[in-house]
Amino acid sequence: MRIILTCVITTIGLLASAGTGAARQQAPLRLAIAGLVHGHVGGFLRGAQGRQDVQIVGVFDPDRTLLDGYAKQYKLPDSVLFTDLGTMLSKTNPEAVASFTNTADHPGIVEAAASRRMHVMMEKPLALGNADAQRIKRAAEKGGIQVLVNFETTWYPSHGSMWSLIKERGELGEIRKMVAMDGHSGPKAIKVQAEFLDWLRDPVRNGAGALFDFGCYGANLMTWMMDNQRPLAVTATTQQFQPETYPKVDDEATILVEYSKAQGIIQASWNWPFNRKDFEVYGQRG
Repeated sequence: MRIILTCVITTIGLLASAGTGAARQQAPLRLAIAGLVHGHVGGFLRGAQGRQDVQIVGVFDPDRTLLDGYAKQYKLPDSVLFTDLGTMLSKTNPEAVASFTNTADHPGIVEAAASRRMHVMMEKPLALGNADAQRIKRAAEKGGIQVLVNFETTWYPSHGSMWSLIKERGELGEIRKMVAMDGHSGPKAIKVQAEFLDWLRDPVRNGAGALFDFGCYGANLMTWMMDNQRPLAVTATTQQFQPETYPKVDDEATILVEYSKAQGIIQASWNWPFNRKDFEVYGQRG
């Protein structure tokens, strides 16, 4: 299985280009949406509306009220709305599926799509843990599909420049320390949708709070910078500064990632008074 890190809108283009030459140019990519409880689905639908190379053939969510609300907002015909995933995939026969479920539902979406040989894009993180990740891996390999995970920070121009400076030009020497600072003032404070907030603060469906929501960005970038090296040790400290708002999950986390010659520090927070996704890399010479 190949895990390709991509931004939401670029995902459409990547999947659209996966077909065969002339045929792919003549017909838009047949794309289905699986799940509407991840709030970023709105930006995805807005982006897809203005494109000629993508056709939304199906939208699934078990909550009919949520389904109807999105249909009204984005002018989706009733013919593309489904409350059963299997029925949608079988009736609409999409080439790819964009998943906007909670994290716990990722394996089920991939398994359903992979059994029909349909590629899948999902919002980060990939899974709640290794067991779910292995389910996704097995399904993708058996179905011969690609699984794409949307990490927004993958496409920051500054990160491309950082890679060139460090990896291609070698101007910093060996990496010694990396610091990732990702977060905002918290999902409730930034007024995410009610259905989004509901599972973000649920340890069963989200795995954790800020630890999973924002810790994954630094883990992703550090793995990339360290050429997929496996860390020697990973240690995390979590706290609840807003227990009245997030009673079951952390809202503050610091993760230490130890390599043989480098150290990573990931600061994930739902407590910062401003939004940030900053990444610092220190080498032997800069």
